[in-house]
Amino acid sequence: MACVYGCSVSSISAKFNFNPLSNKKPRFICSVAGAVAEPKAINATEPLLLDAVRGKEVERPPVWLMRQAGRYMKSYQTLCEKYPSFRERSENVDLVVEISLQPWKVFRPDGVILFSDILTPLSGMNIPFDIVKGKGPMIFDPIKSAADVEKVREFNPEESVPYVGEALTILREEVNNEAAVLGFVGAPFTLASYVVEGGSSKHFSKIKRLAFSEPKVLRALLQKFAISMAKYIQYQADKGAQAVQIFDSWATELSPVDFEEFSLPYLKQIVDTVKLTHPEFPLILYASGSGGLIERLPLTGVDVVSLDWTVDMAEGRRRLGSNVAVQGNVDPGVLFGSKEFITDRIHDTVKKAGRGKHILNLGHGIVVGTPEENVAHFFEVAKGLRY
Repeated sequence: MACVYGCSVSSISAKFNFNPLSNKKPRFICSVAGAVAEPKAINATEPLLLDAVRGKEVERPPVWLMRQAGRYMKSYQTLCEKYPSFRERSENVDLVVEISLQPWKVFRPDGVILFSDILTPLSGMNIPFDIVKGKGPMIFDPIKSAADVEKVREFNPEESVPYVGEALTILREEVNNEAAVLGFVGAPFTLASYVVEGGSSKHFSKIKRLAFSEPKVLRALLQKFAISMAKYIQYQADKGAQAVQIFDSWATELSPVDFEEFSLPYLKQIVDTVKLTHPEFPLILYASGSGGLIERLPLTGVDVVSLDWTVDMAEGRRRLGSNVAVQGNVDPGVLFGSKEFITDRIHDTVKKAGRGKHILNLGHGIVVGTPEENVAHFFEVAKGLRY
């Protein structure tokens, strides 16, 4: 066995930092006789993404892509062959770090997002689940009644998902402020939709039945998720995340009046709670298909609203107002087009977003089957932009 200096074990003092009960791979530590390893220099410069969110002068919009770590990458596909379980990949520190860094090493985006899932906290809340290949999320005991809600525990991330904190700390060190490390959580209504429906849904009839026939039961569940996700964001911030994106993927299944009752108050509660302890910490809100709710999204208090591609960027920017930054919103399908087409759409989006307070992104996650070379071209063009 050799260390990073090429020394054999016989010429160094060495040890394994290894807990046999841990799901982490052992980390080999060595010190060369007569030499002291220099610690990695800390980059004190703020990442471009944070400067843009805070309205500082930037030379170009920062860029990262939702699902930039995932199934379109050959390196990820290879890893999946060895580790076929999504939960294993997303709950093992070394795998989480490796997958999160795959796009960073290839494309150098301005945001490096933690590889995880919005459902990751559920087990720690006494809601057993799995993510099954070809089927998606499966909730083993869907919530149907007040008694079921009573069984749901408030989330303690330090106890339930320590691997998330460890991974974020490592990512922060690895990325070294050359990009912003991003965490994420699910929004209360979206999490409630999964646990009431039992998984994904087309019509959301179960969650709406609960909302409209037993609203007190749903509010009690939403309150538990709001408290828990606020704690989860604070935990991620303390462990190294420099911004967190809140995914309210299913809130747009609600009419505007129902969004104001079953989503908006709980999003605002999360933001208010986080800002009490982390007042400068940037929060991004993404709600797919949010064209009918745009004016309501800044009322949550988030710093950035991420728009999907069904909204014209110039119109979305105008409707959001000047007090909130915007993220998005190139159609993920554009990445199946020619390089010239991709370039044109990037320029169109950036022009419509205007100068500053814009994070260039897709309007949704990268689609499976997207050519990896087109993603590379997207980043190349985006990072070559200048205002």
